[in-house]
Amino acid sequence: MEEKKHLAHGFDVGAIRRAAANLDDGAVTEGYQADREAVIAMLNDALATELLCVLRYKRHYYTVSGPNTGHIKAEFLEHAQQEQDHADRIAERIVQLNGSPNFNPATLTARSHAEYDDSDDVQAMIRADLIAERVAIESYRQMIQAIGDRDPTTTKMLTDIMAVEEEHADDMRDLLA
Repeated sequence: MEEKKHLAHGFDVGAIRRAAANLDDGAVTEGYQADREAVIAMLNDALATELLCVLRYKRHYYTVSGPNTGHIKAEFLEHAQQEQDHADRIAERIVQLNGSPNFNPATLTARSHAEYDDSDDVQAMIRADLIAERVAIESYRQMIQAIGDRDPTTTKMLTDIMAVEEEHADDMRDLLA
């Protein structure tokens, strides 16, 4: 029977050394405490949501018109770029968890928490984007709560993304005023 050897600070040296095994698992060690498959599924839904948000913001960016809409157009583009960054971060995390990011366009809208919008009216565009941001915020809040401290890396990433989504919601609310 393997004797547990602890360092002065209480770390399990055996568990630390075992982390050198199973190199094919990449970043996922035996100490990973979350339900990896469930986390990957959540992240793939978040990925779908972010990709749909990119498409919605891009459409709004290219189709918004009218007097005094330059600042709105710029906001749509900035948000599209930030949503793409979120999608990239989520896809990378899925791979780190030994999963496969789902970019399938045929199922994108069904997997997304937010909806696509093809409004032509600038106020309707802003309203649709504000609704989508609020949906994303609540989705991330629930994911963070579900994962908790069992996967601190994913929780931190989701918390960081949620903070940007909150900024986006504030921006859209201000544009509606």
